[in-house]
Amino acid sequence: MMASISELIGTQPILALFLTIGLGYAVGQIRFLDFSLGVGAVLFVGLFIGAIAPKVQISGPLGLVGLIMFLYAIGILYGRQFFEGLSGPGRIYNLLAAVAVIAGLLVALGLGAVFQVSLGHTLGIFSGSMVSTAALQAAIDTIGSREPSIGYSVTYPFGVIGPILCLYFMTRRVKPVFPQKPVRFHIGEVTVERLPAGSATLGAVMATLPEGVQIAGVRQEHHNRLPDPGLELHPGDALLIAADRAAAVDEVASALGHVDRGRLARDRGDITYQRFFVSKPALTGVTLAELPSPPGVPIRILHVRRYDMDLMPSPDLMLELGDRVGILVAPDHVAEARAHFGDTVKAAADFSYVSVGLGMVLGVLLGLIPIPVPGVGIVTLGIGGGPLIVALILGRLRRTGPLSWVMPLPANIVLRNLGLTLFLATVGINSGQAFVTTVAQTGPLMLLIGVAVLLTTVAVVLLAGFYLLGIPFDDLLGVASGATGNPAILAYSARTAPTERPDVCYAMIFPSMTIVKVFSVQVLGLLSLAG
Repeated sequence: MMASISELIGTQPILALFLTIGLGYAVGQIRFLDFSLGVGAVLFVGLFIGAIAPKVQISGPLGLVGLIMFLYAIGILYGRQFFEGLSGPGRIYNLLAAVAVIAGLLVALGLGAVFQVSLGHTLGIFSGSMVSTAALQAAIDTIGSREPSIGYSVTYPFGVIGPILCLYFMTRRVKPVFPQKPVRFHIGEVTVERLPAGSATLGAVMATLPEGVQIAGVRQEHHNRLPDPGLELHPGDALLIAADRAAAVDEVASALGHVDRGRLARDRGDITYQRFFVSKPALTGVTLAELPSPPGVPIRILHVRRYDMDLMPSPDLMLELGDRVGILVAPDHVAEARAHFGDTVKAAADFSYVSVGLGMVLGVLLGLIPIPVPGVGIVTLGIGGGPLIVALILGRLRRTGPLSWVMPLPANIVLRNLGLTLFLATVGINSGQAFVTTVAQTGPLMLLIGVAVLLTTVAVVLLAGFYLLGIPFDDLLGVASGATGNPAILAYSARTAPTERPDVCYAMIFPSMTIVKVFSVQVLGLLSLAG
């Protein structure tokens, strides 16, 4: 029976691929002490299938296509935060993470030399400890064999659970107190009792408001209207205030009058509130200051709902496909406003295949450019670096002429998870037989080296970052997550610190550390071949 199954799988690579994906995701959902392998389980199921069906091989560029999809989606998502991280504290964070990653690599090389582990296995051990698929591909390309896949597979599990354990014990020791996660959008009504000297018009009053505060509507003579800077205000008028902090509403009330009980919100006769999906590509990648309004229909954007967060409509904010805009509009013009934004839920999973295809082409071409390194030879960014760098740049630009480079978060998640799944399944299936043979001989040794690599990297980030550099602990969790790489580590950090800082710092660190890992692996591989 087992022989028949093995023979069937061995002669049907597509069957093996989808069997690996399906079983891998099922295994990845199994939790033990709040830990699960997630998409990483696809790799281990692939190794198992490759071991029981030695004839099966996934040929062609399918795995590389998956890796490009994964890295491109990561770059597009984090492009803006990455470039912001190249200035201010982000430079220190990136330098700390780079030192930690290089320290882990040196430990891998040192222990590999002491215990006579081949360079291919050593680079795989390093890649697995850092759960870096891009570094794994760079090692495979440079070494020219599947050896790195073996080391990667042995050390990958601890590369996921190890940082989580370190963060857990560090948090228990430090006992940090975190600020509450900020709410970016607050709304309130203020009744005008007094006006600032020389500020009889709405425009003059708006000029006196604190930063991050806007007037979204006015109630005058029992009617609601959209704000007009030339409108003359009188005591008894009411203002609809939108602010990025709760205290700002009280500040405006103390300056102008008192907090109202909601006269504007109760009366929908003149102005109503509607929320629409942004589904027209022409409206994305354009700042709100330049955003066209529906012809002949006055509207006021009250807030923008992006993913699970409400954003203030600042002039430099750009809409994305799948955003939901909350607007104030006259009831008679709701249909025109809806048509203007598109308002279809399909936008949450839609993106331009033209921009994605062109962006990936540019990434592959960049990865082919030879880069001479004195004393080493010619290196390239390769499949692991070129698409990521191009995607980071495009994610920062967001739009070029008619092309919108960004994509909604649901579409981004699908693209990167599918890509990573294809890559891990291919690597696992093709490495199954070699994995069984090698692990039986040197598996425990590889695992111990991987543990040392991982602990070195995390210890440098946490101890130096907290005790020497005084980095805020929620920032430090993000830096550690970005240096080690796996999204499961970031998810744990986000649960530990209920602020947005782990996510922001992860976005600053992860792309640059991916590039560091890819270059390091390539340089070491070329030095070994040259020697």
